[in-house]
Amino acid sequence: MSGSTETAVLGGGCFWCTEAVFQEVEGVTRVQSGYSGGTKANPTYEQVCTGNTGHAEVVQLTFDPQVISYSDILEIFFSVHDPTSLNRQGDDVGTQYRSVIFATSEDQKKAALDYMAKLGSSGQYEKPIVTRVEDFSAFYPSESYHWNYFMQNSDKPYCRLVISPKLDKFRKHYGTILKR
Repeated sequence: MSGSTETAVLGGGCFWCTEAVFQEVEGVTRVQSGYSGGTKANPTYEQVCTGNTGHAEVVQLTFDPQVISYSDILEIFFSVHDPTSLNRQGDDVGTQYRSVIFATSEDQKKAALDYMAKLGSSGQYEKPIVTRVEDFSAFYPSESYHWNYFMQNSDKPYCRLVISPKLDKFRKHYGTILKR
């Protein structure tokens, strides 16, 4: 590790899913579920779920760019959710489940927009990418019962039916960058 870290804030639907994936990535030193992009300071999960606060469920990643690049973070992010689905991921529906990148710098914003343009012209998706790239303004950690949700609740139906298959696919495709 280089000692220098960067932060990324990503919303790809349910933060439990995104958190579970990035907790396994070499070079990602911290993953925190929470809320960004809304108008209310320190919202609760219940408030965010109404769709009235404008927040998205997100993860805030701290990563070592000498171990994993922001481009690699973006590649993983786009591979583990549907960036063509507006305000939903699977059965999770609402603006809080939107696909969004909160850029913490101009470099991140440019990298995200460039990556999305490349991905959009690749023909990988039949529908247009609807992921939004917004300037980061604030991150509010979720309630502690959401933290490490999959690790602590892998036997629950949502985890078995939604998160486990996503993790299995991720592990198969990205086995070389998993934490040892």
